[in-house]
Amino acid sequence: MAAVQAEPARRRAVAGAVGGVVAAFAGLAAAELAAAFVRPEAAPLTAVGGAVVDRTPAAVKEWAIRSFGTSDKLVLALGTVALLAVLAACAGILAVRHLRSGCALAAAVGVLGAAAALSRPGAGWRDALPSLAGGAVAAGALYLLATAVRRPRPAPGRPGGTWPMDRRGFGRLLAATLAASAVAGYAGRRLGAHGSAGATASRADLVLPPPAAPAPPVPAGADLRVPGVGPFLTPAPDFYRVDTALVVPRVDAGTWRLRIHGEGVSRPLTLSLPDLLARPLAERDITLCCVSNEVGGPYVGNARWLGVRLADLLREAGVRPPSRGGPADQLVARSVDGMTIGTPVETVMDGRDALLAVGMNGEPLPFAHGFPVRMVVPGLYGYVSACKWLTELRLTTFSAYDAYWVRRSWAQQAPVKTQSRIDAPRPFAKLAAGRVAVAGVAWAQHRGIVRVEVRADGGPWQEARLGDPDGVDTWRQWVWPWEAAPGEHTLEVRATDGRGDVQPQERRGTLPDGATGWHSVTVSVRA
Repeated sequence: MAAVQAEPARRRAVAGAVGGVVAAFAGLAAAELAAAFVRPEAAPLTAVGGAVVDRTPAAVKEWAIRSFGTSDKLVLALGTVALLAVLAACAGILAVRHLRSGCALAAAVGVLGAAAALSRPGAGWRDALPSLAGGAVAAGALYLLATAVRRPRPAPGRPGGTWPMDRRGFGRLLAATLAASAVAGYAGRRLGAHGSAGATASRADLVLPPPAAPAPPVPAGADLRVPGVGPFLTPAPDFYRVDTALVVPRVDAGTWRLRIHGEGVSRPLTLSLPDLLARPLAERDITLCCVSNEVGGPYVGNARWLGVRLADLLREAGVRPPSRGGPADQLVARSVDGMTIGTPVETVMDGRDALLAVGMNGEPLPFAHGFPVRMVVPGLYGYVSACKWLTELRLTTFSAYDAYWVRRSWAQQAPVKTQSRIDAPRPFAKLAAGRVAVAGVAWAQHRGIVRVEVRADGGPWQEARLGDPDGVDTWRQWVWPWEAAPGEHTLEVRATDGRGDVQPQERRGTLPDGATGWHSVTVSVRA
């Protein structure tokens, strides 16, 4: 008898869980539609994901980057959706038993989303509206669906008998909710795409002026063209991307402005993109790398950048470096999504080719890499120099302000460390005995690479052949012909920079200012 009585309860619980998930889908669709009238960053999944990123300990972020690479944002989004589905199912089951409590839980999730949206950098009160609207719709949909589950239906052929739930009514309501949600979600996506159409058109219409100081041609011998080693200049689609933006900002070049102000700025500037493009542009080949790059990691790329020299703009604004009596030692760059990056003023004004870049490999910057304007500073890790989607430059001091990553346990200043990487052969490759080209890249921006050495199985170091240099701010390719004998072997590489400093052997993680150590790969050679 107990089993017979429990069966309807189980069915109602399952129906409640399904109804909760569908109600959550309706809420997300409504929030997506509302976010189209506010801004994409206000959508609940984006806002909650961003808040999670902001509050995640640095060590956990590093683990995510190591484990998932550039798919870390997708994993976060899927995890957020999974958690929401669990909460929605719980709310649905609760609503079948206690209607108001279940609906209140659904609405509370919307309130949490609103709180997350308001916690994001640069958020205003309107950013809370999509999550609140989504929570209200989810609660309303759950009320209707749970009521259908709770309502008994007369059983045909059984005078006075009833089914424990209105299955037909629940099914019709479920289908209607899914259909309405799909329409709302599609409309939200279409409106969002329409809202970014101006930014897309502004990039398509942008014609970059020729550089006043063009980069020389890449030396013919810079690219060694060894199979397994990428091209000397990294194509934009293959260039690494590591940032906290769950939605890539799409900035309209026509409305973009850059403000330069702060301590020691005697002539504050507000510049449009035409203002910037009217200044002399410099074209330079510069390698960038991320501080999250482990020894042998992929987060490094080399491109030809076009932009305005940052030091010239700062001097135009009346800025002096600390070595010349300037009061500010930190330049805080702010992105349109609120990201802040602090760079030493002395570094960007010491004569190196620090740029406000507008072009990459002969084209306007891709949206994913900072269109319309980003910072590029050779010799510094990206987290202290490479602000994308730039909108503000503020002069201050390191003692007065900690930028985003510094507040999360990273060092205030982080010059790039000398690194080298074996790209060919790949780890655990199975090779034929005989001559094998061991090859890769090495980098030490603003110091240059003068030597790369390779060894097998802890033997003597052998000097590799270097590709022709393309200045001190780019990586250099290298190759070493190895006579591979049968067996298992370990290959190691180290580099020497332009100051004569040899890449250190000691392995250190990326926190707080970049990894150190020699890269190695193990391979098997068959007879």
